[in-house]
Amino acid sequence: MKNLMNCLCLDKWQAVAPLVLRVVLGVIFAMHGYQKLTMMGVPGVSGFLATLGFPLPDVFAVLLIAAELGGGILLILGLWTHWTAKILVLVSIVALATVHLSKGFFLPGYEFILLILAASISVMITGAGKWSLDHKLKKH
Repeated sequence: MKNLMNCLCLDKWQAVAPLVLRVVLGVIFAMHGYQKLTMMGVPGVSGFLATLGFPLPDVFAVLLIAAELGGGILLILGLWTHWTAKILVLVSIVALATVHLSKGFFLPGYEFILLILAASISVMITGAGKWSLDHKLKKH
């Protein structure tokens, strides 16, 4: 029983955990940003934001696309991870409050965005980890 409780994966793979979370979260955000850019375009995103009552929807459309696409790429690279994650936490909170919360828990409700929010907060707090450009730049 003792051997079952003492997993050697902690010693061998602990440094990989932030990499896995950061890259998967980055892919999700980058794909959502890419989808907005290529399928909806700035006018489509702006129109959607206008229906939600956003002021300056054209400006916020560009900022949202940049945050998701650019932020996702930065997370994948592990570059400026803390600040990127902070921005993506804000994006997630706004999406939760304006789009998903009123639809209940299950999809298309808030279960997925809640997980994205939690992952973004985790990355913001723990940082990029050993396998990142942030770590490499910090060493030099």
